[in-house]
Amino acid sequence: MSSPSAHEVWILGLTVGGQTFRPSDWAERLAGVMSSFRPGGAAPGDHLSYSPWCVPTTNDAGQKCVIVHVDLRAAEVMAWDFVLNFARDNQLQVVKGALVP
Repeated sequence: MSSPSAHEVWILGLTVGGQTFRPSDWAERLAGVMSSFRPGGAAPGDHLSYSPWCVPTTNDAGQKCVIVHVDLRAAEVMAWDFVLNFARDNQLQVVKGALVP
């Protein structure tokens, strides 16, 4: 897994207790909910792609994760809070970049 940049938060598919988070498609579901939050706002057809600010991926260890860019916070603070509260409520591990509070 590449290191998170100072402008990203990585939400890992592992709980703070080290258990794999379920369901297995949680990252795609979360990113799908956030797909309309994007530079310039949503446009026709955007529902078929993820936002560049909230991208599901898999790290080098094969764990599902979501990369959340701080531009989401600048564009819509409630969406940013939703994503971070999702991680907190489900006790998921979060790796923060150096500049993210």
